[in-house]
Amino acid sequence: VPVLQTNNGPGLTGLMTIAAHLVKQAKKDQLLGSTAEEKAIVQQWLEYRVTRLDGGSSKEDTRIILKDLNIHLEDKVYLAGNIFTLADILMYYGLHPVMVDLTVQEKEKYLNVSRWFNHIQHYPGVRQDMSNVIFIKNRLYTNAH
Repeated sequence: VPVLQTNNGPGLTGLMTIAAHLVKQAKKDQLLGSTAEEKAIVQQWLEYRVTRLDGGSSKEDTRIILKDLNIHLEDKVYLAGNIFTLADILMYYGLHPVMVDLTVQEKEKYLNVSRWFNHIQHYPGVRQDMSNVIFIKNRLYTNAH
């Protein structure tokens, strides 16, 4: 469990707590969502990151997570809809090890996740020292016979 030691008082514990604190310290409250609904959706995805993504360990868990995300991102640019939030950042970091290991075919199977992930990894300041995950531009397979 991550712990952040602050200069004044006891340390903060937990990924969501620390991340929300750092967002407020940086005066980037928009990363937590603007409306009540956006804030709830961001919290929902932060919770999903901690309970499902960090909690899942099997190949089957990973497949279900990718399938769920792929469906969710079908008509969205970001996890909370049309705004970039802390949920996108923390899910990106949580999914990076998974995306690195996916084959080209698996990346195509989860096309919406791949599109979102590629977009987030190129968002200014997000990737930092993480490796760039390569996505091919053209689909390898078509439905044409």
